[in-house]
Amino acid sequence: MEQHVLVVFPHPDDETFGCGGTLALFAKSGIPVTYICGTLGQMGRNMGKPFFATRESLPNIREAELEEACQALGIQNVIKLGLRDKTVEFEDPELLVDRIERILREIRPSLVLTHYPGYAVHPDHNALGDVTIRAISRLNALERPIVYAHAFSRDCQDVLGPPDIVNDISSMSEVKLAAIRAHRSQSQGILERISSGKFKEQSLENSFSHLLENESFWTYRF
Repeated sequence: MEQHVLVVFPHPDDETFGCGGTLALFAKSGIPVTYICGTLGQMGRNMGKPFFATRESLPNIREAELEEACQALGIQNVIKLGLRDKTVEFEDPELLVDRIERILREIRPSLVLTHYPGYAVHPDHNALGDVTIRAISRLNALERPIVYAHAFSRDCQDVLGPPDIVNDISSMSEVKLAAIRAHRSQSQGILERISSGKFKEQSLENSFSHLLENESFWTYRF
């Protein structure tokens, strides 16, 4: 039984698409979940379908979507770092490591979920995952939480091997779907694929085929 789960991702919706079912399972069992969200996704290309956001309004819209999604998943605490979307890799890494280390020492999580550095496609994913791992490595080995690292680059299984954890989230599929719907500016295309049944057809082109069935992670080894 985990004592406190800390999630560290750069964008609103990362918590939902990558591990929403897993977080909902933790929350349902009464385990506190805290989310460190790096940015407000203000540089995202999706503006709704049909468009209902502008570049100026998107940050506020995505912030509200984040709050709604976290409520659906049962995430009790959201910490916003206030970084600019698509520029996390250019932040001073030592300052970010310091900020995350302070949070780690304050809430003392037993488990951290973050992106696997180098295997999470988006530069923001890789950069924030890297500083999170560095912050955890500063802790005494006996104090370090377990790390579930989320990876989805094309070569991740070739290099890392098969996932260490595959969580069956089918019991939380409706909860995760509610959180996906909450991120409405970003999710219309995916919702269309779900409603059409295309997610049930696994193929190389359909990397979201098990979006509502299971979620996979690698245990990061220090």
